[in-house]
Amino acid sequence: MADAVVIPGGMFGPGAPLLMYAGDVAEQRGAAVHRYSWSQEFPRPDEPAIEGWVSGEVAPLIDKVGGRPLLLAKSLGTNAAAIAAERSLPAVWLTPLLALPWVADALNRATAPFLLVGGTADKVWDGDLARRLSPHVLEVEGADHGMYVPGPLTESIAVLSRVVVAVEEFLDAISWPG
Repeated sequence: MADAVVIPGGMFGPGAPLLMYAGDVAEQRGAAVHRYSWSQEFPRPDEPAIEGWVSGEVAPLIDKVGGRPLLLAKSLGTNAAAIAAERSLPAVWLTPLLALPWVADALNRATAPFLLVGGTADKVWDGDLARRLSPHVLEVEGADHGMYVPGPLTESIAVLSRVVVAVEEFLDAISWPG
């Protein structure tokens, strides 16, 4: 059986819509989905120590799950990119913190495929860098860090639908689970 590990953001837990539906995509493909919640208050998210803190939080779950689980992470959780690079784990990075050099460096070291999802109104998103790092990118015009776009809420709900489609297409492209 395939496994997927859902890693939360700082403000968006594993049951928030982006992560919930991304995990549901994996679950519908027969994966066991392991939804993680932070066990303690996290340090400043813009300090390099955050990478080690995130690794310390999620590595025990990844070890327990074993194998090569798919990682699904939002924002703060994308600091787990170092683990993905070290262990050659496929991943879906939702609103990755591309403005943080250690996250970008970890993504650059990755050997397993990954999807990057972000919006042009998100100050930590860099679309040009995303496209250099991976052929699998969903960039949403006007979306902020929560993947909300201006206008009626239904427009942001439509973005959520686009993210689900992007995750499905990415998993199809990499034949996951194999």
